[in-house]
Amino acid sequence: CGDVHLRLSFYKKLATAKTNDQIDRLLEELVDRFGKLPAQADTLVQVHRLRVLSAPYGVQKVDATPGVILITFRPKAPIDPMRIIDLIQKNKHIKLAGNDKLRIERALPEMKDRAQMVRDVLRNLGTPLPATA
Repeated sequence: CGDVHLRLSFYKKLATAKTNDQIDRLLEELVDRFGKLPAQADTLVQVHRLRVLSAPYGVQKVDATPGVILITFRPKAPIDPMRIIDLIQKNKHIKLAGNDKLRIERALPEMKDRAQMVRDVLRNLGTPLPATA
């Protein structure tokens, strides 16, 4: 997209998308207007999908390098602590790093594989706990 204002408009739409359906509609619009997305744009969309998925779990940040993934949770994240303990006991490559981080030590050179690993870890944590007042 050569038009800076149009590109910024799409960035804003993506940043404010709160559901996968909203992301899907934006993706359809982008493909409809510009054709197949370049790899960088596809990566941006996939990263935002991961943000949408991880928000209910209280994830503040994900740092994913080819050898280590760090998932940082906000204080009092809505996750059953027993699910975290179970996850760590069943997966030797996953460790607790302080009170609010999971450290995943696995060689994953491809971004899509690192994103899938984060999705798998979150799925294994179960459904986020309901908010308490």
